[in-house]
Amino acid sequence: MSKKTLLSGLKPSGKLHIGNYFGAMKQMVELQNSGKYDCFFMIADYHALNTVQNAKEMREYTLDFILDYLAIGLDPKTSTIFKQSDVSAHTELAWIFDTITTMPYLMRAHAFKDAEAKDKEISVGTFNYPMLMAADILLYDVDTVPVGQDQKQHIEYTRDTAQKFNNTFGETFKLPEPFIMKEVAVVPGTDGQKMSKSYKNTIPLFATREEITKAVMSIVTDSSGETPVNVYNIHKLLRSDEELKAIYDQNKGKYKILKETLIEDLDAFIKPLREKREELSKNVEEIKAILADGASRAKTRADAKLLTVKKNIGVN
Repeated sequence: MSKKTLLSGLKPSGKLHIGNYFGAMKQMVELQNSGKYDCFFMIADYHALNTVQNAKEMREYTLDFILDYLAIGLDPKTSTIFKQSDVSAHTELAWIFDTITTMPYLMRAHAFKDAEAKDKEISVGTFNYPMLMAADILLYDVDTVPVGQDQKQHIEYTRDTAQKFNNTFGETFKLPEPFIMKEVAVVPGTDGQKMSKSYKNTIPLFATREEITKAVMSIVTDSSGETPVNVYNIHKLLRSDEELKAIYDQNKGKYKILKETLIEDLDAFIKPLREKREELSKNVEEIKAILADGASRAKTRADAKLLTVKKNIGVN
């Protein structure tokens, strides 16, 4: 059986935290290592441009992300790791999709509604986000897109766009399926809310021992119970329920000891990732070579698809 094609991407818009890892990146590595997929892992820098509008920051975040990808176990020998901006077919196909997409349709997108509720002066890029995402996916004849339940609408928009194009110009695109990671719960932050940079409640994925200690000691605890729920909910990312039950039963009400145990477990988990990342960062030329190779592989696939699209719409 031939492998299915999988695509996943993250925006380089800041430092990653353990919520990013356990919520998505861990599953990316597992899917890659399953041997069932031809994997494309994209650094979505054009998507990030909606919020990151400083050239120095964009370069730093992009380098950080390729280091992060490699440090967690994404393998450029078996997967295609590339920058969105290195493959011009993404933005070209997005424009083609714009011409068959109505504004009322895009206005129904959850992301647009959320953005509009916060600020009426949103960018065209934010409004048009689903069309660029559709182009990202459809260029590679993707079978599977791993997403959380809250991102399922993005894939529905992609499927709608593919179907509309096929109906208008003839059979061209494969309809991708979402791979919903149901087993992944919302990763809690230090305040009990969803871990998010915007809430300032994160534990950095490559944190130093000192940063881990500071973050864990800031975890909000409920003094009314014997088990600090917020501490426990983060701890269960690292240990089984059976192991935690023994630890927490033995230390009921001893919040300091339980936090110190979490610090040890987080450091044991993060330290190898941090050390691997530090080693990788010493050879920037190798990182550039990995991105150049990924761009070449992605571009070959994407340009071939765009050529078919151009033929079908009559502009070649």
